[in-house]
Amino acid sequence: MPDGTKRAAAGKSSERRSRYRFLPSAALPPDLPEGPVPIAEMANAFGVTHRTLHFYEEKGLLSANRIGLMRVYGEDDVMRMAVINVCRETGMPIAVVQELMDELRRASSQEEAEAIFQEALAVRKRELTAEMSTLHRQLQQVSDLLDPDASSEIPPLNDNEDQASLSDEELRCLSLMAEGFSTQRIARALDLKHDEAQALEADIILKFRANNRFQAITKAVLLGIVKV
Repeated sequence: MPDGTKRAAAGKSSERRSRYRFLPSAALPPDLPEGPVPIAEMANAFGVTHRTLHFYEEKGLLSANRIGLMRVYGEDDVMRMAVINVCRETGMPIAVVQELMDELRRASSQEEAEAIFQEALAVRKRELTAEMSTLHRQLQQVSDLLDPDASSEIPPLNDNEDQASLSDEELRCLSLMAEGFSTQRIARALDLKHDEAQALEADIILKFRANNRFQAITKAVLLGIVKV
């Protein structure tokens, strides 16, 4: 590669790294390899597809490099992906994630980056609370239409699952899930191994007959088991 091309490539790489001087704290997947992370390992670590990573690149959220024919991600991309993954799990629209990352790019300190991220999560929490309130009202309307003579109280989404059916450890885990804790943070908080925390979450999701942690949390809130 000519020297001029090398300098241009190095300049672009440096520019990518300097785009985000500060990023909020976000849990990283365990067992990530040292150095550049191949796309397959990046996808597996964060539980996404190759297509999703390509999509994030198209949206300017990530910027992969290449080693030969292999697509790889540097440490800065891994850190950004950790933040993006939290946003993805909370259901933030991609446009909102882009706006958030633009704000984080302009952060002048770690404290400011943390404050920006916390505000974004607080906004999302308010949105989810409003959505759950709307869902509860719609459920009540449907219940009234189906059986006007029935009690006005909406029955639990799973009438055989209530707070008594959850163990103390499951209740603590569910509360942490509702607070937005990642599986890794839940494991630390409950003094569990990562796979034990994963199994505990899976049991809770199964008990609520949900497809994922956020459906389980929503049902738990509607049943009054946890507060938001």
